[in-house]
Amino acid sequence: MKNNLNSPLPISVTCPACGMLCDDLSLNDITPVSIKNGCAKSIAFFEQSFKSSNESACTPSLSGKPTDLNTAIKAAAEILAKSQAPLFAGLGTEVQGMRAIMRLAEKSNATLDHMHSESTVRNTLTMQNGGWLTTTLSEIKNRADVILAIGTDIGSSHPRFFEKLVWDSANLFNKPSSEVIYLGVSEENAKSGTSPNGKPASIIGNDPSKVPEIINALNALLINKKINTETIGSISVVTLQALVEKLKTARYAVIVWSASSFKFSHAELTIQSIVQLINQLNETTRAAGLPLNSGDGDSSVNNTSAWLSGYPTRNRFVNGKPEYDNYHFSTQKQLQNSDALLWISTFNPLSPPQTTLPSIVIGHPDTKLDSTPDVFIPVGIPGVDHAGTMFRMDSSITLPLKKLRNNELPNLSEVINRIEAELA
Repeated sequence: MKNNLNSPLPISVTCPACGMLCDDLSLNDITPVSIKNGCAKSIAFFEQSFKSSNESACTPSLSGKPTDLNTAIKAAAEILAKSQAPLFAGLGTEVQGMRAIMRLAEKSNATLDHMHSESTVRNTLTMQNGGWLTTTLSEIKNRADVILAIGTDIGSSHPRFFEKLVWDSANLFNKPSSEVIYLGVSEENAKSGTSPNGKPASIIGNDPSKVPEIINALNALLINKKINTETIGSISVVTLQALVEKLKTARYAVIVWSASSFKFSHAELTIQSIVQLINQLNETTRAAGLPLNSGDGDSSVNNTSAWLSGYPTRNRFVNGKPEYDNYHFSTQKQLQNSDALLWISTFNPLSPPQTTLPSIVIGHPDTKLDSTPDVFIPVGIPGVDHAGTMFRMDSSITLPLKKLRNNELPNLSEVINRIEAELA
């Protein structure tokens, strides 16, 4: 694969490796990758994107045999033309790619499900049930004085969170650094919350499985309910009461959670309890939530889907009309009910789930396929091989991705549009 850069180094870039979409990176070299302000995830993303690949990585294939792009597009269109109920899954893309996918889904009566929707749906169920009060990254930087992270260390999934939003003193109101409190996070993982001057984050409990009962206890204590036991989830009630008082006296508390880190049944009920805690705090002070995203463009995909159909993913089109079902329209369920699979993953080389369905894979050129699909079309990587647009994880702004190099790979939108044209 050619690594001809689109413009001379250094190049300022927006990084799509996590939902923060840090736009202050400077790419200084690609062999090896050298990035100013780069975190471990951004370096890994750009290293993978720029690593040497042979020319076969740019070549489409039919049942494992190399072919040209035109033939591969026609073959993909033939599969969808014969399908009555295809599943479009993975959906690892940015806004423009998802817009094209939505048009094709409407034309082909497809079901749409993102690869990380299992965790996203937990948040969606909570929001649908009674709404929620969430904040933005800018508000955290400028206003938050207490950050309570529940079941997540934040730093492993969003490495620059503390650097950019907590420890950075350049904020609008000369706010001191936020106090960081971890709930249900191990001491080892909590190291990412240690301040530059060596002050560690406070840790309350280290067992994520105890989070549901602890959050319920916090809600009870917040409304002055008496708890007739000395401990809840191995944490003393005295400690939990002290946490409640800290949240009540905070000027702007932010409660952070990651739905993907909740590995227990009915996690959406725990998220609902977290939202209830935030709502109750707002009766006397200011508090807000921040749900962390899972990546691979999930925030961009769900926002785009909601604009165009009225629903986030786990939706489908029937005769041009959108329907939504966050249970039956999951990938796992639809692999049993669909008659074709279109798998898309452009940020990372992720292989589709095992299936006997006629399958089309459109994705990262270095995808190592666990089984041979009927059609494989390698496409460019957003933010490296082509420009694009992404929603930051707080859904408050969109940020542009740049085209950094020139190569022969088409982008996802081009391929999807050509498949749609074949179905006309």
